[in-house]
Amino acid sequence: MRRKARQQTKAENRPRFWGRHAVAAALDNPERRIVRMWLTREAAEFLVPPKDIPVTYAEAADLARLVPGDAPHQGAVAEVERLEDMLLADLLDQAEDGRPLLVLDQVTDPHNVGAILRSAAAFDALGIVTQDRHAPPESGALAKAASGALETVPWVRVVNLARALEEIAEAGFWRIGLTGDADTSLQEALGPKRVALVLGAEGEGMRQNTAAHCDALAKLPISGKMESLNVSNAAAIALYAARAAA
Repeated sequence: MRRKARQQTKAENRPRFWGRHAVAAALDNPERRIVRMWLTREAAEFLVPPKDIPVTYAEAADLARLVPGDAPHQGAVAEVERLEDMLLADLLDQAEDGRPLLVLDQVTDPHNVGAILRSAAAFDALGIVTQDRHAPPESGALAKAASGALETVPWVRVVNLARALEEIAEAGFWRIGLTGDADTSLQEALGPKRVALVLGAEGEGMRQNTAAHCDALAKLPISGKMESLNVSNAAAIALYAARAAA
């Protein structure tokens, strides 16, 4: 009975991805195990899953009942296993000059993290680092916002972010914390070829201990008409600036 209960819990915790980009990227990722899929006949013309994946063909209205209300499933839903955790040391072993690393301090909104993953893929970032308990799990909303980048951008979850920042520094990264309270602009703070961009939570910003583990604090030069930017927008701008300065 206990084994059956554990298996049921595992099945209940499996995320469901929706949307053609998210599902197609999951199919293309050899590290991702897809348990089963639901497709409309129209979507099946574009998505051809391997024969070993069970597929149910249904109408769009039937698929809508498998995902949150109004989720744009585009005729494709997949139940998947979460990816295996990656060690920070393994990610840092892949470091290259000019490829920025993103560190997120308790950014919990799945849409923001998904959008950050998408920007990380667009600007060829090394990966992202988050806390394990203060970051969103893999989910359909996150995968949809990432538009396939969840499958391609390495994501490391750590227990202690301050300790991770120390390890990142030991790997030769210049750690820049983004905060509107800084006197230095991001352009002025950039310079070293290996940069870790540290961004704080929506609304609250970086915690004090996180900021203390940065080599520099910098701000984006935005107009006084706006107090701040959404964290995903800030990440995209900072990634562009880091890549341009490399």
